Amino acid sequence: METNILKEMLFDDHQHWETFKETYGDRIRPVVIKEVEKFRDCGDMKKGFKLFVCEGCHETKHVPYRCKGRFCTTCAVGESEEWSRLLSEDVYQVNHRHVILTIDEDLRDIFLLHRELLKPLMDEGVRLIREFFEEKSKVTPGIIAGLHTFGSTLNFNPHVHMLVTMGGITKRGAWKVYDYIPYTRLRKQWQTVVLKMIRAYLSPKEKKKVQGRLQKAYRANGDGFYVYAPKNRGNVTEQLRYIGRYMRRPAIGLNRIVAYDGDFVTFTYMDKKTGEEETETMMVEEFIKCLIRHIPDEQFKVIRHYGIYSRRSKSICRKLIEKWQERVNRILLKVKKTLRRQTWRERVIASGGKDPMVCRHCDNYYEYMGEVCLDNEQLDIKVAINQEAQAYLERMIRYLTSTEKPKKEKTEETKRKRSFTAIQKPTSRQLSLFDLS
Repeated sequence: METNILKEMLFDDHQHWETFKETYGDRIRPVVIKEVEKFRDCGDMKKGFKLFVCEGCHETKHVPYRCKGRFCTTCAVGESEEWSRLLSEDVYQVNHRHVILTIDEDLRDIFLLHRELLKPLMDEGVRLIREFFEEKSKVTPGIIAGLHTFGSTLNFNPHVHMLVTMGGITKRGAWKVYDYIPYTRLRKQWQTVVLKMIRAYLSPKEKKKVQGRLQKAYRANGDGFYVYAPKNRGNVTEQLRYIGRYMRRPAIGLNRIVAYDGDFVTFTYMDKKTGEEETETMMVEEFIKCLIRHIPDEQFKVIRHYGIYSRRSKSICRKLIEKWQERVNRILLKVKKTLRRQTWRERVIASGGKDPMVCRHCDNYYEYMGEVCLDNEQLDIKVAINQEAQAYLERMIRYLTSTEKPKKEKTEETKRKRSFTAIQKPTSRQLSLFDLS
């Protein structure tokens, strides 16, 4: 298994994370500590695992539990890909626009200090788009909004990404196409909405502190805040998958971290002004500060659905569209399609990898034989298919909880020969653990 450079940076012998906690103490949000420590335990066999055994050569495979946390780079990639796949199949098969609403640079710190403003920022952006569609075309569009709080250099830069249907449902239940977004009008309206929202949510004392920034943001943006909404062409499904991955992506990918020497970390980013890749180096403590500020608050939803995609109206709108489809003989959604999440095995195969359930030694299949989970801080057998599996898992628990360090194997061939060797002490005795005939 490849080393996760971010995990190494936080939890290696330098103990940067523990030092960071001691330094900043109560100033760290509780959710940050929770998510970072979930990331630390992600993939750790001592936190639980599933056991698979090859039906041919009896080679064992241990698959550790994953944390599925909001800070975990490993889980974020898989979740982002899976979410975009489900999104592309669940939405209406019509053209969508990827709309991005930004704010003035001087206002970013206000949202960092008042994180409760982040949800209203999303809601107000959606309201602006939805009201325009309802006013000009008399339709209710579908909008999926995602909040990004990070810029390319990991700076705090809250902005709203929206996936907007180019059209919507009329009051009579028909689909009507509408493919126009007025940039000039939208920019000025968005600027007005953001400045009013900040003034409405802050107390008089807080408002007085930021009044200068609000006035400067208004004067410095004569055309309004920047809005980006290019037309998308080509395969609708691929369009949606690409935008979905972008909306759900983590603050930084592991491939962008290019160097770590124990004190400093170097990462790459794309300079939007020059269009070229640049590098930035900072102390690990500063890097941690930049990363953890992008962990959302507990229960905060960074992806929200509105209009005909909202949970409340989605089923009603689908029924209306189904009836309309029958009349006009045009398909906007697959009526009887049942969506489900892909399994870990299916995701690996779909990404072009080899089937993880096929043994690399004999090409036979692995079979599920049991699993161990953490219960009250102690490893416990949750499932054991037979007595041999029970005995093997008991030995694995003793091995994982032992304070003795295992001896290093000399060769890969030696590892193969000892696939079923007793866990506690290396011996030459071969164990027949599983009778799969």
